[in-house]
Amino acid sequence: MNVVVSNKYQSLLLGLDIDIIKNLNGEFSVDDLVANFTNYYFNKMVIDVTALKDYQQLSTYQQLSLEMDMSKIILLLDDSEALNEPMFISGLISMGIYNFTRNIESVKFLIDNPNSYKDVAQFHQINPVIPTPQATSDSNNKEIVYVDRVVESGTRNTRVIGVKNLTEGAGSTTLAYLMVKALDKHYSVCGLEINTRDFAYFNDKRLDCISDVALQSTISKNSDKDVIVVDLSSSTELEKQCSEVIYLIEPGIVKLNKLIRKNKTVFQKLKNDKIILNKSTLSSHDVNDFEFESGVHITFNIPYLDDRKDNNKIIEDFLVTLGFGRFNGSSGGSSKLFNFFGKKDN
Repeated sequence: MNVVVSNKYQSLLLGLDIDIIKNLNGEFSVDDLVANFTNYYFNKMVIDVTALKDYQQLSTYQQLSLEMDMSKIILLLDDSEALNEPMFISGLISMGIYNFTRNIESVKFLIDNPNSYKDVAQFHQINPVIPTPQATSDSNNKEIVYVDRVVESGTRNTRVIGVKNLTEGAGSTTLAYLMVKALDKHYSVCGLEINTRDFAYFNDKRLDCISDVALQSTISKNSDKDVIVVDLSSSTELEKQCSEVIYLIEPGIVKLNKLIRKNKTVFQKLKNDKIILNKSTLSSHDVNDFEFESGVHITFNIPYLDDRKDNNKIIEDFLVTLGFGRFNGSSGGSSKLFNFFGKKDN
């Protein structure tokens, strides 16, 4: 059972599907927490940092690390500038604090899959150097990244493609897997899944399940790959770590209505993005109507697929549409239903 200490993010934390034995809401000193939980058994303690007095001061976390077992603590950081400074994050790591995130969705993942130093080492500035203009022009500069914030961009030819559900359960995990399986015939590729472990059930060594904190370091480790496919599920904060993102919509009436009621301007914001209809039963005429009513362009229409097939022509045609041109004959011969958007130049 888990403990939640919350303030600003109380409703979000209590909405997570986790077992909670005790919940404290308000603002507390470290001494207050120690007094409340000395000799109190719990699995993990999730702390909304805004519930800590002086939460923007590293000394607060230093006291916390001295008084409590930090392997059992998960910190949900807020979006304040102070807590996103590389030196602040490095300071947490120096104190043995490895389980921190700004993504509410990753809290549940960290409960079952806590970070080790290896997962956060890329943020640890052992000998911090303030870059000078001469240093930043060095072509050998590495990317300096904290979770989803790129401070200094390096160069990389690898295509990092994020796959994100817009409607609930639109199939990002299975589609990412099918993309990796098809791409592997002609490209060096790997797949990453963020904060969940559904990839493990495919029993495929090309797939890995990681936390959001480890995404950038894992991308760097796989920079020799032609393509990295990232199952973002419904995460928004990690999109900017991808070179491109495709957005999935399962076009059922209930799921579309839920999407629009949650965000009435969703389609206006996606006019210039790649939108994929997945697990779709729509005909080409239906898709034309969908485009007209929503005001967006549908990049591709994917029906329900058999994920056990090794050579799925529809996925290959989809990948050609995304600009992958090494599939022999993929751009010709598929039915009009799945090729009516035309062919893209490679």
